[in-house]
Amino acid sequence: MKFMQSRRRVGPRYLGEGRCSFVVWAPLSGTVHLRMDGATWPMERDGMGYWSTVRDGAAAGADYLYRLDGSVERPDPASHYQPAGVHAASRLVDHSFEWQDDGWDGVPLRDMVIYEVHVGTFTPGGTFGAMTERLDDLAALGVNTLELMPVAQFPGTRSWGYDGVYPFAVQASYGGPAGLKELVNECHKRAIAVMLDVVYNHLGPEGNYLADFGPYFTDRYRTPWGAAVNFDGPYSDEVRNFFIENALYWSEHYHVDALRIDAIHGIFDQSATPFLARLTRAVGDYSRESGRRLLLIAESDLNDARVVKPAERCGLGVDAQWSDDFHHALHTLLTGERKGYYADFGTVSDMVTAVAEGVVYQGRYSTYRKRSHGNSAADVAGDKLVVFCQNHDQTGNRMTGDRLSTMVPFEALKAAAGVLLASPYVPLLFMGEEYGEENPFLYFVDYSDEGLTRAVREGRMEEFKDFSLEGEAPDPGHIDTFGASKIGWEKREHGRGKTLCDYFRRLLAVRRETPCLARPDKSRVEAYGTEADKLMVARIWKDGCSVFWLANFDGAVKGVSLPIPRGHWRKLVDSGDVTWGGAGSLLPDRVSEISSDLCIGPYGFAIFIMDGGDRV
Repeated sequence: MKFMQSRRRVGPRYLGEGRCSFVVWAPLSGTVHLRMDGATWPMERDGMGYWSTVRDGAAAGADYLYRLDGSVERPDPASHYQPAGVHAASRLVDHSFEWQDDGWDGVPLRDMVIYEVHVGTFTPGGTFGAMTERLDDLAALGVNTLELMPVAQFPGTRSWGYDGVYPFAVQASYGGPAGLKELVNECHKRAIAVMLDVVYNHLGPEGNYLADFGPYFTDRYRTPWGAAVNFDGPYSDEVRNFFIENALYWSEHYHVDALRIDAIHGIFDQSATPFLARLTRAVGDYSRESGRRLLLIAESDLNDARVVKPAERCGLGVDAQWSDDFHHALHTLLTGERKGYYADFGTVSDMVTAVAEGVVYQGRYSTYRKRSHGNSAADVAGDKLVVFCQNHDQTGNRMTGDRLSTMVPFEALKAAAGVLLASPYVPLLFMGEEYGEENPFLYFVDYSDEGLTRAVREGRMEEFKDFSLEGEAPDPGHIDTFGASKIGWEKREHGRGKTLCDYFRRLLAVRRETPCLARPDKSRVEAYGTEADKLMVARIWKDGCSVFWLANFDGAVKGVSLPIPRGHWRKLVDSGDVTWGGAGSLLPDRVSEISSDLCIGPYGFAIFIMDGGDRV
């Protein structure tokens, strides 16, 4: 238990028998006092700038503040609960909870089907409790991992969460600590893992008092969101400790199974052992010693294979990372968009590379960036890449928050789903995608300072210049912008919504029950396509099982000019079937070789399994 004993904990911690320890890092302060229940107590400083005290009778529910240098009073940077908002006192939390997941072993990364949600817009109530009513539907769909956009306390009651300012405090308007624990518990009872988005590259602008406590930030770098976190300058060891403790906290107190680390390209760190390497090492030690596995998944636009390479191969050791390239290749083929960063994509060849290798730009010249981008992903395993057709960024960072369902025909939605779920990577769905949700997902905030809201509004318009868009984005500060982003869950019960949802359910069953699709392995993939016809074929084989799938990225019927892999093949899924809202399949139930009359419908997608293989 060497690592567990050597941890430098921050924040409040119950010691038993009514005693509570308080620890805060404030290395530049001359005095720090704890204020609670109308009383004030001095805290003792150690050699590293940590101030601490132990109080008897510190009951859960008590509110407290820290007084710095006799005058400045602030909430705890490691507060576990801010029920009255980001400017008010912190509240003590009793973390005892009757967990019912003793036999829970988590979901291996290679088996994950991730479903990303925003708590506030996922249900009319916008709470953790309201979400539990939809877990059975997600499990029936085939989802086994629920990803929550950030739930750390942010200003007001509505936000994407990436402007949080109390990394340890669970958003009060969502249901606070008790609500999150109950949600995780209910997920685990249904064999659903929980992944939580965490933000370590910046904090939001309102209620951000970290700088009052110490040098948490640096002016050596600048992020698009404000001051950069000090991960490599003087005092950075303790800044690192703060965020490492945060990562472990979510597993220890909330039984979270995985963390998605936001925008690691905004974590600026030139040290010999970067923060992310320290974090993965600490999480690995914690997982081994606690017996509770915690996975780390990075969001990165660097296309840098070193992120997921192990430390012994000079990597950071992160378990997996997102691949934006897969999304961009698929999105441009289906929509024809070429503005902004989409200028780098748009060919079938890009899609072939995305399916076969997971990443398109591996040192190739980027027109959008006007430089070479990325490095080789040749030895990056398929289960180390998370891919998607939609997510909160790619939808919400459009000026009007429009989803793919409002940009392409119904048949194209089915093609996108097929390519995603038959890929050799870890798939992610964005809430509502499975039934073709058309409500936008807009950007929204709830700042008390109108100046901040105005700055966000102007900043958003500046971002859209690369896409040559006209008009104005919905006001991010208006409550109607938030309301318009709520999904209509009932749409999955009738009409095309039900048809698409059933199609997703079928695809996920095929993925889960077909050995060569169930275990992502891109080393067993062959893919090829034709630009002229916008057709693509991919073959995947493993463990005595072999499938191929065929996709048409054009809105016209196409004769199949690509060679079909040799063998006798039986059709598993065909998006053109009437069952899935199609006009009727043009492909036979069985094929053995290319023929002149083999055709596929507009935006058609089909999966075939080698006859005699596992039946699904």
